[in-house]
Amino acid sequence: MSKEINTMNQSPDAPDRARRMILKGAAVCGVAGLGLADLPFLLQQAQAADAKGWPTEAFKQKSEADVLKALYGKSAAASDKIDVDAPEIAENGAVVPIAVSSSLPKVTAMAVLVLNNPNTLAAAYRIPEGTEAMMANRLKMGKTSKVVAVVESDGKLYTASKEVKVTVGGCGG
Repeated sequence: MSKEINTMNQSPDAPDRARRMILKGAAVCGVAGLGLADLPFLLQQAQAADAKGWPTEAFKQKSEADVLKALYGKSAAASDKIDVDAPEIAENGAVVPIAVSSSLPKVTAMAVLVLNNPNTLAAAYRIPEGTEAMMANRLKMGKTSKVVAVVESDGKLYTASKEVKVTVGGCGG
């Protein structure tokens, strides 16, 4: 009888393969269980790390000048060495692709402001030394607005902007 089963689409080592798959699955579940046991601790550590340098006050500001003051403590000058890549017309304000790059030397920080959003500061980045000065993100825009890129270079602030027309709002519009 066992020869008949083996000749009917099963190889002689099928039970061994099934046993190995079950053991591998149990091992993976065990390792995943150990990782999940540490999850609350890991989340707490991640939140503590984020909270140290998080610019809470800057994200609460409603104007470009107030954001710059809260985030950097100074005002900015316009620069043609900053490229703001954004669509002229955003069909869906919930996901507007924005990219910023700069040829300025010694860039240490970048930020993106959406002037007509409820909270003006949309994103803020620290740029490590030796890193190419560029960032990309998808932002939520409630309505047509000027998007301002801020770049900190060699201790000074520079800006560039672009108007983005939003046809369907993303911030409750």
